[in-house]
Amino acid sequence: MPVIGCLVYLFMNVIRKDDVDKLQKDITAVVNPTKKIEDLEKKLEFSNSFENKVALADAYLENKMYTEAIAQYKTALINMFQNDFYVISKLQECHYFKSEFATSLEYGEKIVDSPKFKKSKAPFLYGMALEKEGKVAEAEEMLKSLDAPYSKYQERLELAKFYIRNHKLAASKEVLQDIITESKSMSKPGYKTNLAIFTKAKELIATA
Repeated sequence: MPVIGCLVYLFMNVIRKDDVDKLQKDITAVVNPTKKIEDLEKKLEFSNSFENKVALADAYLENKMYTEAIAQYKTALINMFQNDFYVISKLQECHYFKSEFATSLEYGEKIVDSPKFKKSKAPFLYGMALEKEGKVAEAEEMLKSLDAPYSKYQERLELAKFYIRNHKLAASKEVLQDIITESKSMSKPGYKTNLAIFTKAKELIATA
């Protein structure tokens, strides 16, 4: 009984309501992944706003419903939002994961000159799509632009794989060695977060 009392006190007085609400939403998303979409569809029916359109499209994308996401994002690109960076970048992403690389590049070209471009995942997807379309030299330049120390480990791992695919083993090993070296001086939380990438880098450098 004392233990139960402590737990009740902790739940009622220490854990914030926002945390409880978030936990409930996360559990619901796991148990019923379509509920979020259903709720957002109802919300959009009630208010046909830009924010609600994008939120629903994001939920479709999160569930890998790329066709539905594309259709929904397109409905948001009207009037003052027709050049919205976020929506266009998401259309670029959707078409990439649908293996519609030429179309993905078309959307990427619409935002490549935006100040937000380099700070988003758009350059990575743009570079990968360029390779898929056979534009290897352009792809290399785009992917190389992401090779910065102590950041973008997933993108840099993919750059190393790109070099392996295109028979540039020395360049691949250089990228992989940089990643491995950086991992040795990283904080424990940072190391743990990127452990899978560091492990893969060690595997690749051993076989490259």
